[in-house]
Amino acid sequence: MTETIDINITKTKHSKIHEADLEKPQFGSVYSDHMFLADYSNGQWQDLRIVPYGNLSISPANTTLHYASTIFEGLKANRSADGEILVFRPDANARRLQVSAERMCMPPVPEELFMSGLTELLKLDSSWVPSAPGTSLYIRPLQLAMDPYIGIRPSNSYQFLIITGPVGAYYAEPVKVKIETKYTRAAQGGTGFAKTGGNYAAALKPAVDAQKEGFNQLIWTDAKTHEFVEESGTMNLMFVINDTLVTAPAGDTILNGITRDSIIQLAKDKGMKVEERPVRVSEVIDSIKNGSMQEAFGAGTAATVAQIKLIHHEGVDYHLPPVEDWKYSADFLDTLTKIKTGEIPDPHNWIYKI
Repeated sequence: MTETIDINITKTKHSKIHEADLEKPQFGSVYSDHMFLADYSNGQWQDLRIVPYGNLSISPANTTLHYASTIFEGLKANRSADGEILVFRPDANARRLQVSAERMCMPPVPEELFMSGLTELLKLDSSWVPSAPGTSLYIRPLQLAMDPYIGIRPSNSYQFLIITGPVGAYYAEPVKVKIETKYTRAAQGGTGFAKTGGNYAAALKPAVDAQKEGFNQLIWTDAKTHEFVEESGTMNLMFVINDTLVTAPAGDTILNGITRDSIIQLAKDKGMKVEERPVRVSEVIDSIKNGSMQEAFGAGTAATVAQIKLIHHEGVDYHLPPVEDWKYSADFLDTLTKIKTGEIPDPHNWIYKI
């Protein structure tokens, strides 16, 4: 990272940390004392500042409210045994935010600005990084259009923010998922590879419908034929078939997940065969039936690894082998957790120390 740039800091007069449960924090319900902001106008990013966490003031005609001109990222900071604050691959998040910005016709946030804002914010709110097992500080960078204009065109003004909050486990146990064959998360030529708000809003109804049926999440399939699996909920989808790690290739309709990329690298480090290729629904079902499917799991920032114990398709529940016998996904989770908390070496320089 280059030298930290100037950021104006206004500290809160009333910290909320003594009201927060840092031992068992609920995901997405508590936020730290401060937030980082930067404004884009007249062709440049300016007024970099850290202020007390609080509400934003926007026009009812704000472009984002009407046309979902917003993108975001998600990453985590952990506390090591000796008290250091360790952030997992923030540079990758900074670059992916730029990819989303290009697709959504937004000005990119320079990596230097992203990293400087993140660094100073975490220094200021360092006490908010929990140390209890299974906890971390979730970091949410986001960018939104700010023009008070309801005509359809790219905005001329934007705001970039970073907010944080302590979190616990996203899923407390292995999950049950349903293969979705009606609704679509992303289509070729669309915004599936970008982390933009509209993608997630459109996914809510089918996900809620599945939850009413007793499933934790969905397995999304391709928009054209529904014959190929793509993602699981908000995570990349991975399988272990005959001791081979199999996952659909990132691309037009599948997010290039940072956890996904990390697991693929760990698998290669261990000498495991890896296949990034299209995966048919029929292959998933057949491999469960014939016993060649050893494990299935989602990979993402929120859960890191979410093991899948049951896959539902067209009225039938397909049970995977007992999760307690799984070795690959459990090992990936254990290795990533130990790298993130500084318990084992970081051979790929994934950790950024605050």
